Amino acid sequence: MISQLTVFLENEKGRLASACRAIADSGINMSALFLADTADFGVARIFCDTPEAAVEALRDAGYRATLTPVLGVRVPNRPGGLADLLEFFNEHDVNIEYGYCFSVNQEYAIDVLKVSDHSIEDALEDAGFTPVAPEEIYHVD
Repeated sequence: MISQLTVFLENEKGRLASACRAIADSGINMSALFLADTADFGVARIFCDTPEAAVEALRDAGYRATLTPVLGVRVPNRPGGLADLLEFFNEHDVNIEYGYCFSVNQEYAIDVLKVSDHSIEDALEDAGFTPVAPEEIYHVD
């Protein structure tokens, strides 16, 4: 499992910029940002180089921030790569609460999934999938 920084933001002008500034002013580098929104609030999901320090910086700045354990899986960057992974979870009766992907290079993408069963990580390796280690995403702080 890897740690994803999750920040709840009021859906107001400038809130995202302010949160990003709080992270930057603490000397923390963000490497990925994903947003979801509703009419009243947004959820920013962030990977950064020191997630524990980022949570502290955001809380000190008055934000609701937490670390969320998510599963990162290296998936071949080809048609059907994601479908194969999702079928694996379906076959093992594991619910996916949410997910997103980002392409790393022409060879593979990283799929980030919030799953109902964290113990599935070992079975992923046995099935030939490659989970992403925290050290591949950020400094373990």
